[in-house]
Amino acid sequence: MSEYIHIGKIVAAHGIGGQIIIEHALGKPINFKGIDAIFVEKNTASFIPYFITSAIAKTDTLTHLQIEGIQNREATQILISKKVWLPQAEFQQLVDKSSPLALLGYMVKENGIDLGQVLEVIEQPHQLMLTILYQGQEAYIPLHEESLKGVDHVKKTVTVSLPDGLLDLYTSV
Repeated sequence: MSEYIHIGKIVAAHGIGGQIIIEHALGKPINFKGIDAIFVEKNTASFIPYFITSAIAKTDTLTHLQIEGIQNREATQILISKKVWLPQAEFQQLVDKSSPLALLGYMVKENGIDLGQVLEVIEQPHQLMLTILYQGQEAYIPLHEESLKGVDHVKKTVTVSLPDGLLDLYTSV
């Protein structure tokens, strides 16, 4: 599993003092208490830390942040639309257990057999898609009321019942 977890993106500047607005998928209002920095992706797998001087949770998905060294609206513009990441330990500290992102790192099981660890959670309008590594291939597991059989937060498992032949799509190359 990745050392950093994608939690959302910077969606806008707020005011003239250099505040930014982060839209996140952590499942609850977050004021980043105890978190020193967010990480912004410069390019693939290259992260730059931005140190937090203050944070105000506005909704379950939006937080206003003041970043060290960003003093005006113009300075925020290079950050707009950038993905925001947290180190895995800090992510675990903040994420709500009911958030789909909490499934990162869980083991997907079907009929008692381990299929693979959740590498990514993709939220779509009517279902979630989990990305796992299945027999060396990246595979997408749909989660909706028919396929999801249970989630065990203690054992960190997601139990599914998949359509016949779905996993064969990823192994028959």
